Amino acid sequence: MNPVLKAANAIRSCSAIVIATGAGMGVDSGLPDFRGDEGFWKAYPPFRKLGLSFVDLADPRWFADNPAQAWGFYGHRLELYRKTKPHAGYQILKQWADSKAYGCFSFTSNVDCHFELSGFDTDRIVECHGSFSQLQCRQPCSQALWSATDTNVSIDEATMLANAPLPQCPHCNQTARPNILMFGDYKWIGNRTHAQVDRFNSWLSKIPKGEIAIIEIGAGTAVPSVRNLSATLIQQKYATLIRINPREPKGPDRTISIAQGGLETLQEINELL
Repeated sequence: MNPVLKAANAIRSCSAIVIATGAGMGVDSGLPDFRGDEGFWKAYPPFRKLGLSFVDLADPRWFADNPAQAWGFYGHRLELYRKTKPHAGYQILKQWADSKAYGCFSFTSNVDCHFELSGFDTDRIVECHGSFSQLQCRQPCSQALWSATDTNVSIDEATMLANAPLPQCPHCNQTARPNILMFGDYKWIGNRTHAQVDRFNSWLSKIPKGEIAIIEIGAGTAVPSVRNLSATLIQQKYATLIRINPREPKGPDRTISIAQGGLETLQEINELL
């Protein structure tokens, strides 16, 4: 059977949906996925000249060692995510979820806030790597988080250095940083994400085995947080996994593999439904 048809049947027959997404979900909105150094440098040419990769810059030490460089990168991303409109696939997913007895829960490694911007219930979102919607102290001096809504960073795009003044912690006046999980990040405050996971587990506990369809989009193996969740739900809840990924679509038993992009696939499934 055609995998898109199999996916449509699985969605039609389930009573709960887990939407599990990685960087590939944002590609159809026009966001870069930073796959490999070349992809990153295409999005940020000044960093090629400096020899800095995404992995180099996604290191919390920059907020202490060179905060203008850190906020040059993260401030640009903050504005990019704000001005980018989530693609139509988000509304397709929301429409499906709204028709289910248990609704849906979104689990994403993306930090772009696009599920929230698309009208998904914020109490049913897990942002496993944090979110650009919140800031924290770089130290941190406390466990406090605060909204990034009023944070605006001026950036020299020729050098990708942020101009003063930089965002500051309101409690100690040290440099602030986004509440997102970076590489080797022992200073990330994970309380908000941990509370999201607790709500997710409470929701899962109410759903009978075999009733969940996981719609996984654009989640790769390099940082496997999302794929690990899918594997766990297959094992523990007998969930059916619909894995939409043009490069790495294969999965364990109970996986429907679709080797193409997210928005295209969601539209094809929606036509069948």
